[in-house]
Amino acid sequence: MSELTNLGVKAIRDGVADGSFTAREVAEAFNTAVADAADLNAFIVTTPDHALAAADAADAKRARGEDLGIMGGVPIGMKDLFATKGVQTTAASHILEGFTPEYESTVSQKLWDAGAGMLGKLNLDQFAMGSSNETSYFGNVNSPWRKEGSNAAMSPGGSSGGSSSAVAARIAPAATGTDTGGSIRQPAAFTGICGIKPTYGRCSRWGVVAFASSLDQAGPMARSVEDCAIMLEAMAGFDPKDATSLQMDVPAWEAGLSADLKGKKIGIPKEYRMDGTDEEILKSWEQGKEWLRDAGATIVDVSLPHTKYALPAYYIVAPAEASSNLARYDGVRYGLRDLPDGAGLQDMYAATRAAGFGDEVKRRILIGTYVLSAGFYDAYYTQAQKIRTLVSQDFEQAFAQCDAILAPTTPTASFPLGSLNEDPLTMYLNDVFAVPASLAGLPAMSVPATVNSGGLPLGLQIVGKPFDEQGVLNAGLAIQQRAGFDAQPEKWW
Repeated sequence: MSELTNLGVKAIRDGVADGSFTAREVAEAFNTAVADAADLNAFIVTTPDHALAAADAADAKRARGEDLGIMGGVPIGMKDLFATKGVQTTAASHILEGFTPEYESTVSQKLWDAGAGMLGKLNLDQFAMGSSNETSYFGNVNSPWRKEGSNAAMSPGGSSGGSSSAVAARIAPAATGTDTGGSIRQPAAFTGICGIKPTYGRCSRWGVVAFASSLDQAGPMARSVEDCAIMLEAMAGFDPKDATSLQMDVPAWEAGLSADLKGKKIGIPKEYRMDGTDEEILKSWEQGKEWLRDAGATIVDVSLPHTKYALPAYYIVAPAEASSNLARYDGVRYGLRDLPDGAGLQDMYAATRAAGFGDEVKRRILIGTYVLSAGFYDAYYTQAQKIRTLVSQDFEQAFAQCDAILAPTTPTASFPLGSLNEDPLTMYLNDVFAVPASLAGLPAMSVPATVNSGGLPLGLQIVGKPFDEQGVLNAGLAIQQRAGFDAQPEKWW
């Protein structure tokens, strides 16, 4: 049944519904694929029984003639940032190793209610802090892609690298991701899949391990725009348990999909033509403009003048919120506790955090604590929040002239694991095109465009107006249809 693992969300759902195959056959095929792909290190925990139980429930519903739900019979990967009742949830950190929640995150519960099953918990950068999936306590995630002529292990992007790797390798038809400053879009671009970060507040953050609360947003990662639309519809919706949740009806994104962009204006921000951006990415951006013109859109130039300040502002705001959020990991209530002989309370805090947090997490906590400290708060944090407001205003002014914005997703293609470890600033620059939309809370999507001369995928990004996921998905569909991206990684795992 290996051909079943080549199917996406829509094809599996519709195939189960019309009796072409059973949900159990699908779950068994993907469970086998997951077990055979241990070399990718995409999963921290596998849950084959969960996938089979959901599949059997879907098959039983079909036998009774009941509605299967919009994700009926589809097994997915769950990023290990989402609390899953009875299944270890670690945020890829030693400090949470062995933590088994007694509750289910709102997003995962919505997916189970829509008929999906869980293949397992996916690896990620520790506490979602990273752009290469090298900060996990449980080891690096390998991209299924290899550069032509090289066996070097490549980065699947981060922080949702386990999600991107699993979907690209066909060991999961789709996966959840979270995006704080590009952690859905950048890994999607690196591995040749689609991923959308919806408007901030569209998906509940309740039960998702917090990194930066004013930025974190859950979203789907899949191999097509259609599959992302279906999955986002299942994930989104108001949640009274999340104070930042949008009290809005969930649109019928799948039904509203259209690649006809007649009458639409697509903005091209001049500030995104940055030094250091790969020439092949700039070339694919030009190609993207032609594809959107062909779909009926008018291409217009727009300006986002504060773009160059967005990344520095992000790396003040996000660590500041992280240092506040991660203060709860103290060894007292749950997770790791390191208690040296004769230690007092402060010694236990220090020892637990020293042993439990990885280097990148410690770096960001230190930065965040520094910028929030007396004497520096106004100089750094207050200034960064002002920049954030200016970045949002830039987008508002740009959207007075256009319906959506087209930009590269990343400045380069994927890079070898280990190649940027000694250079955190260059690593942070990977998010330079993704961060502005995050600061402004806008919906943004990466769609695969082409492969470069080294055979590695390149992605294009569409940024939309607040609440206009439909416009973003439609522009993504227009690119998808014209790009005809069907490249797959050659199996080595």
